[in-house]
Amino acid sequence: MSEIRTVTSEAEDARRKAARPRLWLTVLSLAAFVILIALGVWQIERRAWKLALIERVEQRVHAPAQPIPSPAAWPTVSAANDEYRHVSVTGRFLHDRETLVQAVTEEGPGYWVLTPLQRDDGTQVLVNRGFVPSERRDASTRRGGNPDGQVEITGLLRMTEPKGGFLRNNVPQHNRWYSRDVAAIAATRGLHDVAPFFIDADGGSQTTGGPIGGLTVIRFPNNHLIYALTWFALAFMLAGKLLVTFGGGLFRRKRFVHEPAGGPDATARRTGSDAGTIVEST
Repeated sequence: MSEIRTVTSEAEDARRKAARPRLWLTVLSLAAFVILIALGVWQIERRAWKLALIERVEQRVHAPAQPIPSPAAWPTVSAANDEYRHVSVTGRFLHDRETLVQAVTEEGPGYWVLTPLQRDDGTQVLVNRGFVPSERRDASTRRGGNPDGQVEITGLLRMTEPKGGFLRNNVPQHNRWYSRDVAAIAATRGLHDVAPFFIDADGGSQTTGGPIGGLTVIRFPNNHLIYALTWFALAFMLAGKLLVTFGGGLFRRKRFVHEPAGGPDATARRTGSDAGTIVEST
């Protein structure tokens, strides 16, 4: 009997030692489960925000053109409230101060032509008149498309693109531009009282022989549902793993409590041995 007690005590000690790392594993797994669920919920919320943003932009793009914000309102112009608004502006182009910004469009590689528009109130607005291929980079190749005098431009209000493009910074001193950075272009071209945004001219503002307008690409990646399903799937896979691991361990512990040492046949073996002893003593 004492031998059985010793074996049982050793087994209990072994189980306690094994339970310590399992406890930490359980805590970490539960924390990971909560984090994965939270990430999934966050992506669902992001998806709702993105769908609302897309709807707002669609309404702005297809609304009738409105005059651009007045200079007094320039400090409050923001991407959230104003970008992609359909606007109109009147003035005179300063063709001798145009800036070419490298671009790749459905028409191929080339340049955006950004030209300052001088307004009657003395302020200036940069207008992205459109795209020209590399062979028409020189302004002398498209003089027929440069209108003189007063013009009315309609297009989409766009926010400035500071510093440069992806992995490529603007180099104003060498006239290399990879983004439409309004402040930097204005400083380089000696412009004053310039709006903090620019206008993407639409196709209706295009002139014969001039840049190709109306090429604004409006794209909002919306992969939030896929991300959410991924986080939720990982969370439930982790939960399933925990159930299999610790559920199986609980089942084995219950069997250990109800079965004697040596397995389910031990009682029968001991009973048979005891019976033999009784017979021999008789």
